[in-house]
Amino acid sequence: MSEAIAFAPAGVGNVAVGFDLIGHALDCTDQHGIPLGDWVHARIIAEPEVRITELSGLPLPLPRNAAENTAGRAVLAYRAALGLSHGFELRIHKGIALGSGLGGSAASAVAAVVAANAANGAPLALSELYPFALEGECASSGAKHGDNVGPQLHGGLCFTNAQRCYPLPVPADIWAVVAHPDVVVETKTARAALQVPFSIGEFVGQSEKLAGFLIALYQNDRALLASSLADVLVEPKRAPLIPGFAQVKQAALDAGALGASISGAGPSVFAWFGGRSDAERGAQAMVDAFASAGLQANAYKAVLAGRGARVVKTLGGAE
Repeated sequence: MSEAIAFAPAGVGNVAVGFDLIGHALDCTDQHGIPLGDWVHARIIAEPEVRITELSGLPLPLPRNAAENTAGRAVLAYRAALGLSHGFELRIHKGIALGSGLGGSAASAVAAVVAANAANGAPLALSELYPFALEGECASSGAKHGDNVGPQLHGGLCFTNAQRCYPLPVPADIWAVVAHPDVVVETKTARAALQVPFSIGEFVGQSEKLAGFLIALYQNDRALLASSLADVLVEPKRAPLIPGFAQVKQAALDAGALGASISGAGPSVFAWFGGRSDAERGAQAMVDAFASAGLQANAYKAVLAGRGARVVKTLGGAE
């Protein structure tokens, strides 16, 4: 019998210009110095099933049925693809709040399949685990979009689709700040806000931003990056769901941010800064802006080229 523990960090989905397509890892610690993310302990069992025996870290109940749980569904897909005769027992510890816009559901799926693969002797490379983690995310989102799964698996900034994850170049010394207020925005509520007609002009405007963003990354053009890191399509529809959003975004820009927008479905707000000192100043400004809106918030800071999922420990012969 082999077992392993894996960790997957929080993440920022959409990154303003890449709705459901682009995201980056948020490899940082919380206010208590604990890595911000999810842990999964996977143990091989003789029974041909995936069972979840423990869920901790959050006060809200999560499904224990493997097919309905992001971690369980990811490991079910992994087990089926490899044709394994044995099963897995999972113990999940959630370090990311639900409805935070920090990729909590994806983190569990990623950590689970990385842990299961390690417990199973690591027959697959990290990149080969992407489709299984993506299948796990479907248990929560109902769709295969990997803007959280990809970077939480690989680290850094990634472009994703339903088949693969593609790392993107990251300009040196770019720092991300995410301010997470004490309020919940459910993904289904944020999705519902988009069930309105969009004009062709809005699509063209967003396409221009996305193209400029990608060119800026590959040419290391800070000015183009700053002018392109903006969401003119989705942000205007979702901003009313986040109290104080406009003030928080402006506070980040006033502190020198290259750009700022909603992290995932919200309510967290992210911003990119050109250096650690600017990020520290911006983090405080964003927290203060949320406070002015009557919300307590925590700020997280991380270098953009941060790590993704990793195996923390293996036991019983796993490599």
